[in-house]
Amino acid sequence: MSEGGPDILSLDDLDMRLEARDWAFATERRAEIDRHWARFVAEKPASFNGQVFLQHAWRIEGRVYAGRYLQTDYASFIAWREFGYPPPAMRNGFAMAALRSRDGAFLLGKMGEGTANPGRIYFAAGTPDPDDLLPDGRIDLAGSVLREMAEETGLLPAEVEVGSGWTAVIDGARAAFMRPVAIDLPAEEARALMLARMPHLPHPELSDIVIARSVADIDAAAMPPFQQAFLRHAFGQGD
Repeated sequence: MSEGGPDILSLDDLDMRLEARDWAFATERRAEIDRHWARFVAEKPASFNGQVFLQHAWRIEGRVYAGRYLQTDYASFIAWREFGYPPPAMRNGFAMAALRSRDGAFLLGKMGEGTANPGRIYFAAGTPDPDDLLPDGRIDLAGSVLREMAEETGLLPAEVEVGSGWTAVIDGARAAFMRPVAIDLPAEEARALMLARMPHLPHPELSDIVIARSVADIDAAAMPPFQQAFLRHAFGQGD
């Protein structure tokens, strides 16, 4: 990686768990958060203030990333992001489906105008939420990969093959955990399949599917730094 860029880690496993813990930011700045949320919803009426999980602690043990999460509301998460990630340090630790076609291209989604990140291009992903919580308190990011992929692209778990291990891309307050996922179709056919299904999804989020065959397809304006870093690494162009 270039100096100051995202850190990339090869991992064998994740140990993610939810803890009962308060977040001072969400309580002490409640009035500001509520005002910000009102403006946000006015611009994006389809937004829903559900519950999400954010990392308040993390460590790496060998090739296992252990993260501990707290639960908060989406409005607080969005405000925390828009306010510049005020301390103490937290991370938005989320899973992504690093979807790759039979001919070696990666397939990424372009976020629609009604979403929190319109026009941004990255793999199917979502901040963990109660749907990812197992009865024993573990947060199932492996399951989140397939759930988010299906919700955003229409691809079903039976239509892809999930690889082992993870590639973590740590970029400040973001920790993206990439899971290798393969589809046995050429890139153009896979894209066409997803584009045909996306309009019929319950809550469409993507406006397009973008194919990346090499570093030449990295869109520095639309792809966040962590996504660019992963693609450079995957295509053998990382430092």
